[in-house]
Amino acid sequence: MPRSLHPNSVIPRGLVIDHVEIGSGLTITARPVATLARCPSCDRPSSRIHSRYTRTLSDLPVAGRPVVIDVSVRRFRCVGIDCRTRIFAERLGPDLAATYARRTARLDCIVRHLGLALGGRPAACFARRLMVPASRDTMLRTVRRRAVRPVERPSVIGIDDWAFRRGQRYGTLVCDLERRRVIALLPDRESSTVETWLAAHPEITIVARDRGGGYGEATARALPHALQVADRWHLMENASAAFLDAVRKSMAAIRIAVGAATVDPERLTCAERLQYDGYLRREATGEAILALSRQGMPIKKIARTTGHSRKLVRDVLRGLTGDVFRARQSSLDAHLPRLDAEWAAGCRNGAELWRRLRANGFTGSLRVVGEWATRRRRSERAPEGAPSRVPSARILSRLMTTGRDSLTKAEAVLVATIEGEVPRLDEARALLSRFQTMIRERRRSDLDTWIEAAARSLLASFAGGLLKDKAAVAAALTQPWSNGQTEGQITRLKLVKRQMFGRAKLDLLEARLIGTP
Repeated sequence: MPRSLHPNSVIPRGLVIDHVEIGSGLTITARPVATLARCPSCDRPSSRIHSRYTRTLSDLPVAGRPVVIDVSVRRFRCVGIDCRTRIFAERLGPDLAATYARRTARLDCIVRHLGLALGGRPAACFARRLMVPASRDTMLRTVRRRAVRPVERPSVIGIDDWAFRRGQRYGTLVCDLERRRVIALLPDRESSTVETWLAAHPEITIVARDRGGGYGEATARALPHALQVADRWHLMENASAAFLDAVRKSMAAIRIAVGAATVDPERLTCAERLQYDGYLRREATGEAILALSRQGMPIKKIARTTGHSRKLVRDVLRGLTGDVFRARQSSLDAHLPRLDAEWAAGCRNGAELWRRLRANGFTGSLRVVGEWATRRRRSERAPEGAPSRVPSARILSRLMTTGRDSLTKAEAVLVATIEGEVPRLDEARALLSRFQTMIRERRRSDLDTWIEAAARSLLASFAGGLLKDKAAVAAALTQPWSNGQTEGQITRLKLVKRQMFGRAKLDLLEARLIGTP
């Protein structure tokens, strides 16, 4: 026989049931067990009852029914002669219900954890299914009120920025790398703000950061004794970006090397012709900027005179705008081997090629396949020795850093031609490979030699940046710490923001990230 559920086991401890009324929900009338109460001001016990009143508390649901507990609470007279409090209401205790609370402690705990996990509106919707009476505003108020600040004193931290609104407003996240948890969210990424926070935590001995100069300068001023560690992933990413810039600066020499110094508009598709027209406009703009620069005009004045942004002016002066056809991610990349096979088998109709690809899982449009077929057809009709299209700098950068076994025959021939005709670019590619090997294998002894060799190559700017931040880069090759955990916490922060539709204020983000047990 199943054992019956005793009513006293349903309500929290410290109460005695007087009456239970069952309707659409359960209404339980109860009273406290204690015979004495302590004055909240002088802490003296008193048994002198002044009066009673009914306090209503919401509790956890039972068998799909909401539960309400009507507690008969007593008011007592304080027996202390020198106490300013004459009459006080007895406290139910933190395990039962907090002062002035309208929910029991265990229900309030459920509300808080729902708010932490889901935010406001999603938590309120889920709470209705659980028969928990709490609105979305109640969820967020509970999360804010019961936020828990970490008490541990960190010694190894990671620091990075994150976007309130991308491109407009940024904040700073500080992560305890030893305990793998967020310990602070700062309202901006200004050096002064970061410096103030770091100065208040002199116990920090290691700071892992990205390659941005702001955090490094703030750490050096606030914690001169702390060891700064550059993030290894950012080092690899910066090296790849530096090689891409080297390819962009060499695009004119590459076009001459592969015999494509001129472009025949008749061989271009409609989409490529639009890109080519844009390239001609960029070339005209670049010539105007270079003419002003040759006259000795500074970048800021050139930007005011021409109306272009300073970033565009800098890119033109650095030779980073030489692409004719800009890189574009194509949905055809994964299906190119099958397209080549179908074309070799004699299928030359774009619509038929598209239908065959669709049958094999291709989700792109007919226009993409039609442009590919047009480009392939015009390439085959071109006379022998006619200049061909040169891929964009981004594609060339990828081809030159990919293993030869993973390239097609045409791609391998293109890369070999560039390496033979543009030796400085081939030297930069070799330096990039050496740098990546040095980072992967943590070869601290190779750092000085690499910087010295790169300073005479197309990667000179990147080598100069490493030289300025040499101590942090060297620490990255000897220390186990990195900013990976910090980046993961930023991803978690973005998830929390999206759950709240991006409208979370800093205090609520702190409550949900830092206050999570």
